Amino acid sequence: MSAQELRDKTPDQLRDELTALKKEAFNLRFQQATGQIENTARMRQVRRDAARVKTILNEKAAAAANAEA
Repeated sequence: MSAQELRDKTPDQLRDELTALKKEAFNLRFQQATGQIENTARMRQVRRDAARVKTILNEKAAAAANAEA
């Protein structure tokens, strides 16, 4: 998911997306531990997508704080 697509979402949608990514990362870790994972690159992609979502959430929070001040 691109950063621009994420910036168009609301903070609630971003939190939902982050929750889904964390669940997927959890499942991928279990698949790796049991040797069932097929696409190991997906772990990296999920981890980076989660970081991207967190970054944009922080940007939106900072923008809201600056708007209030």
